[in-house]
Amino acid sequence: MTTLPPVSVRKLSDFVTKGTTPTSIGRRFTARGVNFIKVETIAPDGRYLSGREAHIDSETHEILRRSQLAAGDILFSIAGALGRSTVVEDSWIPANTNQAFAIIRPSRQAGLNSRYLLWQLRSEAILRRVSEINVQAAQANLSLEQVRDFEIPLVSEEEQFHIAKTLDDAELLLWTLERLIAKKQAIKQGMMQQLLTGKIRLPGFTAEWTIQRFGDLALPVKARGQAASAVHSDAVVELEHIESGTGSVLPNESAVVSISLKTIFREGDVLFGKLRAYLRKYWLATSPGYCSTEIWALRSLPGKSVGGFVRYVVESEAFIEVASASHGTHMPRSDWGIVAAFEVPTPNVEEQIAIAQVLSSADAEIRSLRKQISQIRAIKQGMMQELLTGRTRLENLGVAI
Repeated sequence: MTTLPPVSVRKLSDFVTKGTTPTSIGRRFTARGVNFIKVETIAPDGRYLSGREAHIDSETHEILRRSQLAAGDILFSIAGALGRSTVVEDSWIPANTNQAFAIIRPSRQAGLNSRYLLWQLRSEAILRRVSEINVQAAQANLSLEQVRDFEIPLVSEEEQFHIAKTLDDAELLLWTLERLIAKKQAIKQGMMQQLLTGKIRLPGFTAEWTIQRFGDLALPVKARGQAASAVHSDAVVELEHIESGTGSVLPNESAVVSISLKTIFREGDVLFGKLRAYLRKYWLATSPGYCSTEIWALRSLPGKSVGGFVRYVVESEAFIEVASASHGTHMPRSDWGIVAAFEVPTPNVEEQIAIAQVLSSADAEIRSLRKQISQIRAIKQGMMQELLTGRTRLENLGVAI
């Protein structure tokens, strides 16, 4: 396995330049007109975020001729969010940009494929170089000279095309799965709104619902760990271990830690952050353990509720809105008196279990998709490392080039 000799961006481009903010030359932005692309118009993964562009009139666009964009140009951020990159598409044109982006126009004469260059600019080698420059500089900025001096391995145009297509396909799969997750989450939120209010009933359940105070369904656990006791940290849940908005707990490195005054919870208890900023950190405990005092461990009351149902009540927007009414100015916490008074439409325990099972199944499907994304992202990173350095050539993988 051999690496390919590098060639500078300078030698592979017709030009590398940047734009100007219109107001700096006495011009104004307009409500509509020519697209003016800013760093915030481009997502970290390179997608164009429609609605986040500004606009300039045609006269200003003509004045800013140096930074007029063409399809196939590369935009590479050199101020603020360094290293954000994308390829300009036909649908964006006419378009212009400011000094936060370097505009790289790949040279056809040099045989450089725009998307191959894009992937090279996202490579580990280039991002490492950006990081090194950033550490050395007083501000988060790159110069055009530094961008021109970036070096990338160069292969034939045909191999460039296939490498770019291979990585584009992997990215498209990730985007597709992300959109699917967003769709599944929206469906689940709709299900929660219907099932937790009784607007839709599951088959086989006809008993009347009642309105209960949240404090009559579950209460905070008061049991605390002893001052001299210690356990492995994988049995201890801190705020940073609970993933926001997913109901999941992240892996926790195991080490012996003190459990002095930590809350003792058990399987089936519902944990959620007391701090107003962490109300979307919630978890239905799947094993016993200890949690910090910044987390409420709620235990459902026998005959009144079950942990699975309480867990989805805690996730609901109505609950979070009420729990957000907090006291204190420094790290404000939710007020249990307010939370306890929250009114919950409540079915009997059997229907609570059924509702929790339906919503839990929806969560399991979303978790499975997230796991797929994580796996594909790791595979894509490995592919980039191999293909963009020449350590693995596509012809060695049976790809016709």
